[in-house]
Amino acid sequence: MTREILAHPWFGTWLAAVVAVPLALLVHRIGGLVLRRITRPAPAVHAMVVNCQPPARLVLPLAALLLIFQAAPDDLRFIASVRHLNGLLLIAAATWLIVRAISGFADGVLAQHPSDVADNLQARRVLTQTRVLARTAMSVVIVAGGAMMLMTFPGARQVGASLLASAGVIGIVAGLAAKPVFSNLIAGLQIALAQPIRIDDVLVVEGEWGRVEEITGTFVVLKIWDERRLILPLSYFIEKPFQNWTRHSAQLLGSVFIYLDYGMPLAPLREEVERIVKAAPEWDGRFFNLRVTDTTERTMQVRVLCTAATSGLAFDLRCSVREGLIEFMQREYPQFLPKMRIEADPAVAASSAPSAALAGA
Repeated sequence: MTREILAHPWFGTWLAAVVAVPLALLVHRIGGLVLRRITRPAPAVHAMVVNCQPPARLVLPLAALLLIFQAAPDDLRFIASVRHLNGLLLIAAATWLIVRAISGFADGVLAQHPSDVADNLQARRVLTQTRVLARTAMSVVIVAGGAMMLMTFPGARQVGASLLASAGVIGIVAGLAAKPVFSNLIAGLQIALAQPIRIDDVLVVEGEWGRVEEITGTFVVLKIWDERRLILPLSYFIEKPFQNWTRHSAQLLGSVFIYLDYGMPLAPLREEVERIVKAAPEWDGRFFNLRVTDTTERTMQVRVLCTAATSGLAFDLRCSVREGLIEFMQREYPQFLPKMRIEADPAVAASSAPSAALAGA
């Protein structure tokens, strides 16, 4: 029995495989500990090394087996199928390894730039660039890995050659079908590099106010103020105009408009605005003023400007100023609130009085 096992054609190959796999796992164990130790001063690289541990546990043994199977005799039964299967598994594991490396490096970069701080503009820039570029790179790696696995099949190569031979119409159809995909891919790279929008930016898009909640490889999720979600393709932010209230800073200048009668004195109104704004916790102390910005045949338009650190605080500050001015007018100057007047000319009224008296007689 032992002699038959020793004489089997596969005995040497399997013996080498049994020795190579534990050695590869040992190398993985020791190499992982060493790499974790030496990369500790570099958080991004350290996170990448930690994230690569599970797929590396597969890649190293599969690579060792590939070397053994390639060294085996070509006339060994089933050796071609075994080599093919091992190659497919190695490509899949290597693709997983690269994807995990990209993801780990991105996580390490984001950990160095926390976005949950008050002044998070730079952190949001890094967050947007890292997420978009990482997702784009991972998508490219997955597609490349799948293409490499398909190319290992002779039938797939023949199909590819026949498609290339008749690529005229097929190329046009494929180009039209893939246009949204490639436009979003290019838009994602443009957004990552030029950064017209970032994570947590405040935007006004399609008449809706909201914050950028997520940027994926194909679309952007905008969280509307009333908890709705507006989904827009990446190409939208390259091709169409929109408002970004936090492009360079989260600080904002808010405006309040109120309409008053011409008889309203402005000095007490300015004093009340100063009192309201300075007492408001939302005001950031930068600027405020009151001006008459327009007039109509019935009222004058008074505008109050005041600053706040963020768009949310600016909205609350505007509401506080508006409510305070209305209460002040109702309490101190109710006679100067907007009203409709009908006044008769005194001369016309005097001349019509005797006629009215005779008619009554």
